[in-house]
Amino acid sequence: MDPYIIQDLQEIAPDLLDELRSRGLTLATAESCTGGNIAHHITLVAGCSDVFYGGAVTYANSAKTDILGVDEAVIASEGAVSEPVVRAMAEGACKRFHTTCAVATSGIAGPGGGTDDKPVGTVWTAAVTPKGTFSELYNLSGPRSEIIDKATLLVLRLLLKHLY
Repeated sequence: MDPYIIQDLQEIAPDLLDELRSRGLTLATAESCTGGNIAHHITLVAGCSDVFYGGAVTYANSAKTDILGVDEAVIASEGAVSEPVVRAMAEGACKRFHTTCAVATSGIAGPGGGTDDKPVGTVWTAAVTPKGTFSELYNLSGPRSEIIDKATLLVLRLLLKHLY
């Protein structure tokens, strides 16, 4: 694992929580390919409970629909790893946890599961802020654990970027 990625993950969560706290904002997570890694890094920070309300690991499509309210028809037409699905996941997390902000990930961490259209390392991220919902597509490389850590860092950066 690249030490830069680890160092950034250790530093970004406290900075993000401080920023959310200073603005009176709250946070929830909706994770698929990161499997709880975002929530893990947030909860490593003492005192996070005043900002972080909770998260959902919605790996199965049925969990995305049942827990986060993602439309089954959108998953069927676009696929779980898509912009409309990850945006709906983030928005659903805000609704489910009654927060002002949320982040979401959906992707293919590998080593299998990739296709020609969506190879291993394809990750969609989304962040909801009071300014709106923002999404980014990434094509990441490396072993599964590294893709998960990179996606975690990138979605937290996405949220932080759109708070300003």
